[in-house]
Amino acid sequence: MEKKLPNITTHFNEWYQEVIDQAELSDQAPVRGCMVIRPYGYALWENIVAILDKKIKDTGHQNAAFPLMIPESFLKKEASHIEGFSPELAVITHGGGSKLEEPLVVRPTSETIIHYMFARWIKSWRDLPLKINQWGSVIRWEMRTRPFLRTTEFWWQEGHTAHETYQEAEEEALTMLKEYVDLAHNYLAIPVIEGVKSESEKFAGADKTYTYEGLMPDGKALQMGTSHIISRNFARVFNMSYQNRQGELDFPYLTSWASTTRLIGALIMTHGDQNGLILPPKIAPIQLVIVPIYKQETKEAVLAAVELLKKELVGIRLHVDLDETKSPGAKFYHWELRGVPLRLEIGARDIEAQKVVLVDRLNKQKKFLAWDGLLGSITENLTLLQDALLERATQKRNDLWFHGAKIAEWGPRMETTGGFYQTGWCRQTACENLIKSHKATIRCIIPEQKQTHCLGCDMPSESDILVARAY
Repeated sequence: MEKKLPNITTHFNEWYQEVIDQAELSDQAPVRGCMVIRPYGYALWENIVAILDKKIKDTGHQNAAFPLMIPESFLKKEASHIEGFSPELAVITHGGGSKLEEPLVVRPTSETIIHYMFARWIKSWRDLPLKINQWGSVIRWEMRTRPFLRTTEFWWQEGHTAHETYQEAEEEALTMLKEYVDLAHNYLAIPVIEGVKSESEKFAGADKTYTYEGLMPDGKALQMGTSHIISRNFARVFNMSYQNRQGELDFPYLTSWASTTRLIGALIMTHGDQNGLILPPKIAPIQLVIVPIYKQETKEAVLAAVELLKKELVGIRLHVDLDETKSPGAKFYHWELRGVPLRLEIGARDIEAQKVVLVDRLNKQKKFLAWDGLLGSITENLTLLQDALLERATQKRNDLWFHGAKIAEWGPRMETTGGFYQTGWCRQTACENLIKSHKATIRCIIPEQKQTHCLGCDMPSESDILVARAY
């Protein structure tokens, strides 16, 4: 029997960890900072992967696989790249019982090894664009870890492309950002804000980093994923030269973009409540759980009815709970904790009335549905729940979205009252450092312009920014 969850309002971090444990999403690995993704958690990830993989292929990319180990010299070729990742690197110095001639780095990301291969494959403008994606895991030696949000090893996809022009590269980066935002809104039911990272917050080795940011119920921002226009320096240091349309040697413009198992952490925090997970129907491993309720004398009839219902509900991801060691109430609690969107109850009286009882995970309201047209009714309720989760999450986000002119006014409040703080910025480092003094960062530069002056000085604001403390 699962124990009571910590209070979600007063002990959000403890609640988050306990939900993960009790819902059996992951477990702690014997290696510090690593996690084992359990079957229910991995089924959730597989559903996200299936949706995103289709998006990646539909936009003209192909999947490939590259080595886990990268020669250390590869990372050293691009100065800002190695500087950005050096504190997080895991380095292999010995193999097969002897010291290696050159240390190998366990990939923190794959730009260098993929660009090495791009240099072998791209010889002419006819080889462009080259659009590759990889699914796998990477290692970043994190000091402070938390399941799904920040772990030493995490699972992701990383896309890498090469183009003839900067415009094509920018269109690529924005296309994939759009696909990520669609995934967040229309599948994960998480409202996000898209924008551009500041120079100090962009990816190590990028010319520009686009991001989509979520705001969790505790008021902390979460970077959900990024899409980068990579510095052309990467192409030069790997001698990625090719013959352009004019017959001259040229270098391609590169992009990379990625989303990770962090999306599961975002799901848990965005939609969960005091009773555990609430999973959006489009990505839930189980969309409907059927709980038969019977006594010994009615068991055969009830289970026969369940079989008929299963045949009716084609296309619904469902599970029938036949565990006779648990009471119906214990089963309800079990599946509520795991966030199953809909619960269908059926007993002897329901068979006589040709009806079933349906309960949705969000509102826990009971509905009595006729057997006739049940598939349509279930499908409609799944759609209503998906939409309601996005609407609820958007309202929560908007309630924590504040506007302010000067950081002196709202900076101290931000440390205790989380949220997005929309303000102006002159683009100067000194004023960005004022934000960091309040343990916050610029999450992104946004197109909307409301503030006329900078948050810290009297200079005109070049753009509005979103500021927040972050995971």
